Amino acid sequence: MTMPIPFLRGLSAVAVAAMLALAAVVPSPAAAEPATAEGASPLVSAAWLKARLDDPDLVILDIRSAIDGGGAQAYLKGHIPKAVYSDYDKAGWRVTRNKIPLMLPTIPELEKLIGEIGIDEDSHVVVVPAGVHVLDFGAAARVYWTLKVLGHGKVSILDGGFAAWKADPANPIETERRAPAPKIFTAALDKSLLATVEEVEEASRSGNTNLVDARPPTFFSGKVKHDKALAYGHIPGARNVDSALLYDPATNRLKPKEELAAIFAAVPDGPVTSYCNTGHWAATDWFVLSEILGRRDVRLFPGSMVQWTADERRPVASQRTRWDDFKKRLGFGS
Repeated sequence: MTMPIPFLRGLSAVAVAAMLALAAVVPSPAAAEPATAEGASPLVSAAWLKARLDDPDLVILDIRSAIDGGGAQAYLKGHIPKAVYSDYDKAGWRVTRNKIPLMLPTIPELEKLIGEIGIDEDSHVVVVPAGVHVLDFGAAARVYWTLKVLGHGKVSILDGGFAAWKADPANPIETERRAPAPKIFTAALDKSLLATVEEVEEASRSGNTNLVDARPPTFFSGKVKHDKALAYGHIPGARNVDSALLYDPATNRLKPKEELAAIFAAVPDGPVTSYCNTGHWAATDWFVLSEILGRRDVRLFPGSMVQWTADERRPVASQRTRWDDFKKRLGFGS
């Protein structure tokens, strides 16, 4: 925070000292992050994006969907100039595999999806969510993680999403649908970002990895469950860090870095694997831990509880009671 010099001249030395001390403790926003080794900051501002609209290597990826109440119609009503559209919910970012829904697609499926959008290894992709709540930020974080796990280094999320872009009347808005020029995208799978179900089984048995459950506490405790999960509760040994705690609904942005660090202070140093029901909420926890807080060895378990509970031999820890089951039968609970 910088005070104009004429303003400071009218204050006593004590007042100036107090203001400078206050400025020193004002939390810095999560967006104020240095660029990664690939030169792409995890979060970019609308002003940053506007200044680079003419960059030929820039791909603006609008992913609005039913999750945020938008979708293709919202894109056609107005979007950032040059933005291409890929519905997070329908385009194939998550698919049914081995009868388990909402899983990570195969590498060939993802290479086809990403190439058809007009992305190759030289592209700097800026993922644009709606910017209306934590769920659509989770969609952006999941697409960001998907590109990263495929070895694509230059990826960012537009801080505040399309809502932040539209909030400035000086920012242009386009209604023409962009037909992307397909490219060839070749994946290089980065296994250090991906936790398989077998690795999570070992982590749960041995305790050698911090398991972070990104769901609301009611899911973690087993009071409710996802309709595709076959059991109530959480993976044994996990701790609960609800992704909603990381997000400020008043600004529709992640909370300041200092607050994010405090939220994760209870997660010990060492490897971390985040999960939820389908790898959506968990993508926000992964993004904050890995990309904002700079924790090393942070993985996402994309199959999460839906995949974990698909095999009844896998253990589940739960606080669910017979009373909860009784209430459900009566229609008063989940």
